[in-house]
Amino acid sequence: MSTSRTLVNEVMKTNFDCVDGMTTVESALMTMRHQETKMLVVNKRDEHDEYGVVLISDVAKEVLAKNRAPERVNVYEIMTKPALSVHSGMDIRYCARLFNNVGLTRMLVVDNGEIVGVVSYTDLVLKGLCKND
Repeated sequence: MSTSRTLVNEVMKTNFDCVDGMTTVESALMTMRHQETKMLVVNKRDEHDEYGVVLISDVAKEVLAKNRAPERVNVYEIMTKPALSVHSGMDIRYCARLFNNVGLTRMLVVDNGEIVGVVSYTDLVLKGLCKND
């Protein structure tokens, strides 16, 4: 196992999908299914807005469990906003601690106000901790 410093930018995913908050959950699910992802980024409405995120678990809790029709629910109704983020130069150990402290398993990676990636516990462990195995 490696004990050297590994940064978030070395393990993050740089491919992520963005949707508009007015997108229906049905449409968002098609994007998630096509991309095999568990999270979509919700775009800012303007330069003073914040990014949001919608997770597959949000859909399960807010649409499926409540028997709501996915074609009648918009992403903005179930998203988390503002989305918490980390910067790309953060040590993955601190990122893992932050995940634990706030109860999340994935976050946006934002540098200078722009999203540069997405990072998850899976990335931290499999690409970071186990990178030299």
